[in-house]
Amino acid sequence: MNSYTVATLLKETKLQEVHIKGWVRTFRANRFVALNDGSTLQNIQCVVDFEKTDEALLKRITTGAAVAITGDLVESQGKGQNVEITVTKIEILGDSDPETYPIQPKKHSFEFLRENAHLRTRTNTFSAVMRLRSALSFAVHKYFNDNGFYYMHTPIITGSDAEGAGEMFRVSTLDQKNPPLTEDGAIDHSKNFFGKDTNLTVSGQLEAETYAMSLGKVYTFGPTFRAENSNTSRHLAEFWMIEPEVAFMDLAGNMDLAEDFMKSVISYVLEHNKEDLEFLDQRLLDEEKVKPQAERSDLSLIEKLKFVTENNFKRVSYTEAIDILRNSKPNKKKKFNYIIEEWGADLQSEHERFLVEKHFKCPVILFDYPANIKAFYMRLNEDGKTVRAMDILFPGIGEIVGGSQREERLEVLKEKMAVLDIPEEELWWYLDLRKYGTAVHSGFGLGFERLVMFATGMTNIRDVIPYPRTPQNAEF
Repeated sequence: MNSYTVATLLKETKLQEVHIKGWVRTFRANRFVALNDGSTLQNIQCVVDFEKTDEALLKRITTGAAVAITGDLVESQGKGQNVEITVTKIEILGDSDPETYPIQPKKHSFEFLRENAHLRTRTNTFSAVMRLRSALSFAVHKYFNDNGFYYMHTPIITGSDAEGAGEMFRVSTLDQKNPPLTEDGAIDHSKNFFGKDTNLTVSGQLEAETYAMSLGKVYTFGPTFRAENSNTSRHLAEFWMIEPEVAFMDLAGNMDLAEDFMKSVISYVLEHNKEDLEFLDQRLLDEEKVKPQAERSDLSLIEKLKFVTENNFKRVSYTEAIDILRNSKPNKKKKFNYIIEEWGADLQSEHERFLVEKHFKCPVILFDYPANIKAFYMRLNEDGKTVRAMDILFPGIGEIVGGSQREERLEVLKEKMAVLDIPEEELWWYLDLRKYGTAVHSGFGLGFERLVMFATGMTNIRDVIPYPRTPQNAEF
């Protein structure tokens, strides 16, 4: 007999004998089993004839237990679902201790669930979040595949720092207590596994550029790492990055690509994950009701997603944005935490959200940023003080995508590296791209967990990745 999923059975109209496996959510009155298998938010009700069931078996049907059920799919006698299962046979596949099982049928704090991250997807909230994460991942690959991109696996271990930030995790096999030393007392990395100092990557962008300059259109989608000692709700030490790179594409084309991409992946989950989105939308609405009026969001979760898919992104230069912010009421009345006083300021989330939610009332793409607040690889404009960078700003979250036209001119790139004290010998292969058939090319980066946060309405990044890695925390 074929085994069905809960999601399939709840849509089934043919009444028949069925077989199903899952985990017990609740067992009421020695009669009603609420069974879930992760395929949907909904449980299917399985009705046990307790008079014909062994008492010892009934005692083993506890919350969290894994069971296999055979029975007849019949029209439901109760409310909430069209069908239920009249149980003819129930088998305990794995017992669950009711005294110690952490995920009891009650409300749990997110902090408690992080401590039990191996079991938290047995709750409705986290099963919905992780199904959406999976769907978004598929939508990312589908978009690039449908648009002629090649998927590239960039190295996780690297000898270069793509961002120039220096906040990297070292990879070493040297004896920590007694490492080999050079004559001047420094650690001798020539004796290390790779013969040099190596780290976990912060970005696959530089390597992706090399492939774009031969394959045309490529993208990476993989784990990246930052050794940033930050415990905020927006930072992880290990996270996933999506980074497309395209040859012969300028900044305008890059903005077109990023807008189309974001609309596509969000449209995908709006179409294919309605049940999970509606559940998370209602969860947020319930949370909003207990907040002070001034702190409540103007948009529900689904409204935020449609705000992205149904609006054209407004393109605004950094210079224009600074003028708008400098003359805004929150700035003049000193309501911003960071007052905008002059050109060159690094925009904060509060500024970005003001532009999106209050001023333009649509997603915004800022471009042509000051060179001194952006990375060395961004193309210098003719004014000598701005670069062809762009950031996409969304409601509720601010900046979500960052990208640029890359600097394709060898001498200009070498000058920028010299100013920032980036050794040419460290990136000789990157400079080679500018020697052999250089051309205009562009790309962007999107932190996948930021996208999942936006799509689910979760406010802490630790709740959108299976096992968060943060300072002093590498559990599981």
